[in-house]
Amino acid sequence: MSASRRISRLALGDLTIKPTEERFTPPRITRGERVSDDLPFYSRGGMSFQYYFPHDAEYLLRLKTPGESSRFYELRLPVKAGLHTVGVTFPREGAKPEPPLPAFGRRPQGPPMGPVGTVPMDFRLDGARVKRFEVSENTGIDVFIINGPFNATGRGNTPSREKIFICRPTNTSEETPCAKKILANLTRHAFRRPVTTADINPLMAFYEEGRKASDFDSGIQNALEALLVSPDFLFRIERDPRAVTPGRPYRLNDFELASRLSFFLWSSIPDDELLTLAEQGKLKDGAVLQQQVRRMLDDPKSQALVSNFGGQWLYLRNLDTITPDPDLFPTFDEGLRRSFRRETELFFESVLRENRSVFDLLDANYSYLNQRLAEHYGVPGVYGSQFRRVQLNDPNRGGLLGQGSILTVTSYPNRTSVVQRGKWVLENLLGAPPPPPPPDVPDLKPHGKDGRLLSMREQMDMHRANPICASCHSRMDPIGFALENYDAVGRWRTKDAGHLIDATGKLPNGTKFSGPGELKKLLLTGHRDEFVATVTEKLLTYALGRGLEAYDNPTVRTIMRETAQDNYRLPALISAIVKSTPFQMRRMPTT
Repeated sequence: MSASRRISRLALGDLTIKPTEERFTPPRITRGERVSDDLPFYSRGGMSFQYYFPHDAEYLLRLKTPGESSRFYELRLPVKAGLHTVGVTFPREGAKPEPPLPAFGRRPQGPPMGPVGTVPMDFRLDGARVKRFEVSENTGIDVFIINGPFNATGRGNTPSREKIFICRPTNTSEETPCAKKILANLTRHAFRRPVTTADINPLMAFYEEGRKASDFDSGIQNALEALLVSPDFLFRIERDPRAVTPGRPYRLNDFELASRLSFFLWSSIPDDELLTLAEQGKLKDGAVLQQQVRRMLDDPKSQALVSNFGGQWLYLRNLDTITPDPDLFPTFDEGLRRSFRRETELFFESVLRENRSVFDLLDANYSYLNQRLAEHYGVPGVYGSQFRRVQLNDPNRGGLLGQGSILTVTSYPNRTSVVQRGKWVLENLLGAPPPPPPPDVPDLKPHGKDGRLLSMREQMDMHRANPICASCHSRMDPIGFALENYDAVGRWRTKDAGHLIDATGKLPNGTKFSGPGELKKLLLTGHRDEFVATVTEKLLTYALGRGLEAYDNPTVRTIMRETAQDNYRLPALISAIVKSTPFQMRRMPTT
């Protein structure tokens, strides 16, 4: 209810909103590099974020610098209502850019402008500079504060208001018909189905209550607030037909299928085209349905599939909570964390957009890097903060297993984890997770009996001396050891605790391999079917919103057979999932 109240007030521009204060803290950045694509190309440091300004009004932007000599820099300015990009940055306007390199230019390294001992700091709104201050040289940012709105002049002409107000009454007699038209349109989208008088009448009661208290806009706002807490909006309701016998499967209606498809590919409600096809009963046509899959994958909203499915399957969501030890890994900061996530998302998106095989996820010869990430990996010739596609000559770095995101979320804050990395591969690439560990598992011992610092392999050898532990570790550890050349934040190394790293492994069936290159080759040759089955299962689980059961196995095998002739291209897997029986049908509960 609190969320619905806030959303409706922001969407409509409630003029009764009182001034508030919101604070934003900058990411921890260890280098003077551009921190966001929203800031000028030749800039360094600073911060950038999006903020929704609820009214056409004045707002106070305040920035506090850190340290003993900290001070506030303030700017009060009128802002139009809506979502704006707010930024503050330290530009390098005094530098002459070097000749551009292919696609991107090298960041200039000239001196900053300004009086001696100061540098310019720009306040920016939607990329445009609105104010410049001279601050002490190398001054950072402690906190950015937005206060407002003050002296509101109107609700604003925002995209949300344009979508909501599909009609405008010119007199009081037109208000009720117009309100019904607006609420019918909103309800159709919110409920993802045709609406009836029984759906609209309760909302009209809320409208009338708000209209009596203020004006037409307030009445619509009151009804919208009620709409956003309706169970028909909050839940994906799939109603069982009365004529179906308990335990029997039945086909979803077109509106339920439209919602499944939209939430699968967009993580959002169906658009007008999809709802219209559902109203016409055309989604039952396989050709129409597949055309919609292609259309929706081509739409920018399918980026949600990349970020949400990738975050769930590859554990990218865990990156936000990873905190490598700053004493051991001083170069790790928020910039590198964001670069890790961005690389993997762009890489996964390229496999989707370019109609590539899922095998490319394991062994592609390219990735997406900026200068920071390229230096971290030891890849030469990449300059600037912009991500670009880079061909990789190192067979150890290509594919998911060579990316810092995966290697960091499978490590501890102070060291690598052979077990976590091996478990991640078994669970997320081969679909064969090990059983949970027994209780009271002892910690690894970092030192030998003689006090010598042990390598990770020596510590694990001691741990596996326990027969109970050895049964599971015999599957996980060889895989994890093959990735030991990557440290806890994904950098390549040759030594651990002063010892040369032994990246060899031997599986229980006697298969031997060494290093990430041979591990990937093993996955692509000896475990192709397991990998494809696992990707299919993960995608199907995400699409259905439930875990798979034994009775889903025939569906997984059918999808694999259908896509084998197309070399298991990712879009083909998605299309086959949409055609599958579990996606298009439900089973009537027995109780």
